[in-house]
Amino acid sequence: MSSALDRLKNLTAQISSYELERKNNLKELQNLYEKLGIVNKVESFNDLFEYKAINLSGISLSDEDLGSIKEGKYAQIIAIIYDKNAKVKNKNISLAYYGRAEKLSASLKKEIIAFVLGWRFEKSFRTLEHYHNLLSSMRAIEDE
Repeated sequence: MSSALDRLKNLTAQISSYELERKNNLKELQNLYEKLGIVNKVESFNDLFEYKAINLSGISLSDEDLGSIKEGKYAQIIAIIYDKNAKVKNKNISLAYYGRAEKLSASLKKEIIAFVLGWRFEKSFRTLEHYHNLLSSMRAIEDE
């Protein structure tokens, strides 16, 4: 019995930790949204989460070499829009352009990476909520 209670306590602590991290992430993300000039392309902060994905060019986001510069490339934050009615379903748009990647200051590079990773973190929560709602809808259909 105490084992089940311990697991429940651990799970509750983990969920609380994620929610606290999510709130902090959203604050930092909104800060970076303004500081990095993305507000100039996307008027509403919440509209950022309508994009299918956000990627980064010129700077690596892979586990093995996070933050390494891709020589000769330009650093920019790119959003991917999905339009199911268009002939070409995915469209890339630049949210922010920063010039040659190798000329970025270390602090700007860190902020750009933090923005993209923070967006992905928040998007994962929103995707989870979306699927949770779909499952709830599906269960309601089964009960009819």
